[in-house]
Amino acid sequence: MSTFSFLLAPFIASLILTGIHAYLGVHVVERGVIFVDLSLAQIAALGTTIAVLYGIEPHSQTAYVVSLIFTFVGARSSPHPRPPRAIPQEAVIGICYAVASAAAILAMSKSVEQTSI
Repeated sequence: MSTFSFLLAPFIASLILTGIHAYLGVHVVERGVIFVDLSLAQIAALGTTIAVLYGIEPHSQTAYVVSLIFTFVGARSSPHPRPPRAIPQEAVIGICYAVASAAAILAMSKSVEQTSI
């Protein structure tokens, strides 16, 4: 097997991914929701935290599904293009990030095991 045939599939995949990311990046910048990915990542982390709080193994398929459900709910509730409001979309996204981060910290504080010295 030659090097060219070995690297052909990853090269094509990288070209496809570059095109997808460029297309989606333009739409994100046009909508003005630049930090929505950080907010959704924090909401996904909150989902995993809640799963761990209920005794689910962090690296299990169930924890992944719970995290995915939290992400879908967060994406569905994120601001969509609407007529101008008093609160900008970026502020709502930042608030979602801060609330998800604080909720994850509070949830993990409830799941800490007590150890004796």
